[in-house]
Amino acid sequence: RVLVFSKTAGFRHSSIDEGHAAIEALGNEHSFQVDHTEDATAFRDAVLSRYDAVIFLSTTGDVLNTTQERAFERYIAAGGGYTGIHAAADTEYDWNWYGHLVGGYFLSHPSGTYPNGGRDGSVDVEDRTDHSTRHLPARWDRIDEWYNYRSPDYQDPAVPDGDYSPRNGGVH
Repeated sequence: RVLVFSKTAGFRHSSIDEGHAAIEALGNEHSFQVDHTEDATAFRDAVLSRYDAVIFLSTTGDVLNTTQERAFERYIAAGGGYTGIHAAADTEYDWNWYGHLVGGYFLSHPSGTYPNGGRDGSVDVEDRTDHSTRHLPARWDRIDEWYNYRSPDYQDPAVPDGDYSPRNGGVH
């Protein structure tokens, strides 16, 4: 059972509805229940404990208060799962723990060359043994909206606030 959270407090992506539909289709295909909410009050122990994973679907801005953030931290510490889709890295800039969970924060993206904002790029798939990547080729050519990231510690004056690879923080 997964909870899809798509609250926005900044830019709202027009693809959120399609994201909900895609996750519903995956749930039907792989026999898991999908619940959707934009209500941040769901981020409390009694509710989160019902879910195997929480999916942040194109969330933006400051969408949780401090009490809700602490509940989510406890949920993850207890073994709950997290998936961040697209703008999930454009969320909760003042919550350093979240920045480390995601691996970095959205910094920018190059302008696109296609009508949907995408541009050509390639991904070198370094671990093809994990269940999430074993179906991919060694080099995966894509048209996508590529993100540049900033460090989850960008507010620390000793940390440069510029282009950052989430791999620097040990993201696998």
